[in-house]
Amino acid sequence: MTSLLLQSFLETILMVGISAIVSIIIGIPLAISLTMTAPDGLYPHPWINHILGGGVNAIRSIPYIILVVLLMPITRFMVGSSIGTLAAIIPLSLAGALLVTRMVEDSLRGIKHELIEVGLAMGASKRQIITKILLHEAMPSITAGITTVLINLIGFSAMAGAVGGGGLGDLAIRYGYQRYDFSLMMIIVVILVAFVQGIQMIGDFISRKLSK
Repeated sequence: MTSLLLQSFLETILMVGISAIVSIIIGIPLAISLTMTAPDGLYPHPWINHILGGGVNAIRSIPYIILVVLLMPITRFMVGSSIGTLAAIIPLSLAGALLVTRMVEDSLRGIKHELIEVGLAMGASKRQIITKILLHEAMPSITAGITTVLINLIGFSAMAGAVGGGGLGDLAIRYGYQRYDFSLMMIIVVILVAFVQGIQMIGDFISRKLSK
């Protein structure tokens, strides 16, 4: 049983780790695009902003477990299977990317507009304003938001076990629930709680360091 727990924990780390990286790669540029194309942004394009924002909201409104099922044909096409650890990464990445998008967008919108005006007055280019002012000032908040996304991804990865996604969630369902192994279920809960607490502590530490 110890080997099963270790294997499932490593599968969870793999799912969360890869999907987190993909989420950040997709989510941050998308958040910047939404912020910049807003009516008060540096590149105001209301119709582009409306399309991007509407798409993000539409997909985010789909419950995760339903999203997993809807993406099964795409998942099967991309990785050759609709179940397993690799298959679970596809819906996890999409759900995580949309969470990152909204959290980063909120962080960028929280930056005082006066800082942007100062940057423009000093001759900074729009790209410099994005990288040197907006992203730099919002980094502590972005770090806190990404920490929250990571914790959400852990929860999503556990739910993916309901459709054979692998990881601790799958182990909890197959052995803890279906075989009525309550002690194993409690061990998995303790592992997940410790995992979440560890990520939260690391995220809080980095966020505090960036705030100084």
